[in-house]
Amino acid sequence: MARPKCCRMIGGRPARKVFKPAGVPMSSLEEIILSMDEFEAIRLADLEGLYQEDAADRMNVSRQTFGRIIANARRKVARVLSEGLALRIEGGEVEMPDKRAFECDQCRHVWELQYGTGRPSECPECRGQAFRRRDGHGASSKDRGNCYRKQGRGGTS
Repeated sequence: MARPKCCRMIGGRPARKVFKPAGVPMSSLEEIILSMDEFEAIRLADLEGLYQEDAADRMNVSRQTFGRIIANARRKVARVLSEGLALRIEGGEVEMPDKRAFECDQCRHVWELQYGTGRPSECPECRGQAFRRRDGHGASSKDRGNCYRKQGRGGTS
């Protein structure tokens, strides 16, 4: 029997759930499902440009697992693009934090906001407009629930 999957942290949901070729009715297209963890892997590796080790840490999986996730995701996206199929993003065993953190580039103030409240327009401390998301999801490896990673021969962390 296979062991259960670790929870996989994601930084947010996609802006749209379905992508398809223009001018083709959805009813005549084959659909490929991209899971939420596969979407997150593409976002971290290809959009944010993170190395696999850093992206794996953000998702709370091993580097090897991240490598498998990103390879499957890229294969699906390549097939969708080359064969003109529809892509639906849904499902997967994922966990999304309640809050996201921001850091001001000017005064270094760090603050958190609930997901779903939109991007802030300015730093609440200095009112500066130069700020960025901090660490992608705000969770450190020690507050990631009951997930674990294998280390070496049989150990867990």
